[in-house]
Amino acid sequence: MSKNAKFDRTEVVGKATNLYWEKGYHGTSMRNLQTAIDLRPGSIYATFGSKDNLFKEALNHYAENTANLLTSCISEAETPLSGLKLFIKKIIVDNRDTAPSNMCMIVKSISELTESDNKELLAEATSLLNNVEIKFADIINEAIKLNEIADDKDPLELARYVQVQIIGLRTYSRVVKDKQAIEKFIEQIFLGSPFH
Repeated sequence: MSKNAKFDRTEVVGKATNLYWEKGYHGTSMRNLQTAIDLRPGSIYATFGSKDNLFKEALNHYAENTANLLTSCISEAETPLSGLKLFIKKIIVDNRDTAPSNMCMIVKSISELTESDNKELLAEATSLLNNVEIKFADIINEAIKLNEIADDKDPLELARYVQVQIIGLRTYSRVVKDKQAIEKFIEQIFLGSPFH
């Protein structure tokens, strides 16, 4: 019979997520991980198998938290588009001072990893980013059904447009501290020609 772990796996993955999100994959050393999650290298390898596996779990943990936030925003808003707008505001404006990085962890990972660097981790991050686009497309499709958007629009094309705008705004918000300006840009995402 195996011994029970003397730590909370979810808590450990959460701490690792914040560290990887802040420092990136390459910027996070085993020593950094040891300090952040309070486990020795042997315990990290015994539990996760490798630094890469822990990183993969951290990416998925981040993606799951983001998906939960999106679901929450959609459920509390009156319409699909207002829910999507609320989600964008929360990740870019409201969480700016508390998030380990203003950049999306998945996008940051994709920009850091290269094909020759680690194909498996790059594929994982790319797959997670594609999943976000699919979720956005589902929300936009609901908005089309409710006549919030014209029915001649392509949900996936609009989802990609929204994704690009979010990536750009998150990067932009790293240097521009004017919250009102950022909020105005968020409003303009849905007023632009792709939506009308």
